Amino acid sequence: MIGTEVENAKRKVIAILKVLQESKEPLGARIIAQHLKSYGIELGERAVRYHLKIMDERGLTRLIGREGRLITDGGAEELKSALVRDKVGFAISRIELLAFRTSFDPTRRAGLVPVNVSFFPEERFAEALKVMKPVFERGYCVSNLVLTARAGEKIGDGIVPKGKIALATVCSVVINGTLLKAGVPIDSRFGGMMEIRNHKPLRFVELINYSGSSMDPSEIFIRARMTSVLEVVKKGEGKLLANYRDVPALCRPVVENVVTQLKEAGIGGLLMMGNASEPVCEVSIELNRIGIILKGGLNPVAAAEEAGIPSDSHAMSTVVSYQSLTGIDNLVS
Repeated sequence: MIGTEVENAKRKVIAILKVLQESKEPLGARIIAQHLKSYGIELGERAVRYHLKIMDERGLTRLIGREGRLITDGGAEELKSALVRDKVGFAISRIELLAFRTSFDPTRRAGLVPVNVSFFPEERFAEALKVMKPVFERGYCVSNLVLTARAGEKIGDGIVPKGKIALATVCSVVINGTLLKAGVPIDSRFGGMMEIRNHKPLRFVELINYSGSSMDPSEIFIRARMTSVLEVVKKGEGKLLANYRDVPALCRPVVENVVTQLKEAGIGGLLMMGNASEPVCEVSIELNRIGIILKGGLNPVAAAEEAGIPSDSHAMSTVVSYQSLTGIDNLVS
């Protein structure tokens, strides 16, 4: 029993450190508690304060006046050397949790939709929108429906930091969630970069398995500047963010119906669906299963990064109400 309690405490500490590492601003206990929900950890504000006090004493975190905590070098090292089982599979766990939290009903056009949240400098947000708009218009993302929030405002489970504007883009996990509600078992295999040739998907040139990653692959590829979304938009040649799933072949009619309903509600995301037991974009598939390739919801943000506009993206971040979303055309002419 004692061993189990220690293990749970370690996981909470690692999760808190990860939340702090992903933020460039000091965070208070209330905001940290909100972020922890996206990792499936229900921890009250008072409990977070308790853990932070111990983490301060261990030199893992540092109190900055009344603003909150920052992670220290010692905390970053602790996170880096965390138990493998606490880090591996983090991405797949987030997918499963977010799919469960998705309640969007495409027929009623209501419910919660999973989103990625990206933070841009206020002074460059208008510029970023102009760069991203063609990516939305060409359909190289999940949806052209977005949500914005300014500094101090709430978006999903978190608060927008000072000097930033948040942009929420629909995440491909919306397909996981709607298929889950329709009774279709879907396996999320990996995220990667899809080579586009003549405006058509050709093959994956890079991939990271969700089950072996503590970060979302899209975040990694964007930070490494490995995408060429702008080239795809301009010339039909380049590399896009994409995700690979597979489903039982018998479920194809249900999948096609759900995809159609989502499209009618302004949510696409499907790049390609293969045939039973046949490879799709050079990815082999098990017998009696169908491979599905989904567009990455962060492709517009990747384009902004390629244009030299910095951002801080959190893939598979949270869920927001479908009714709160607006078309990208309403933000930029």
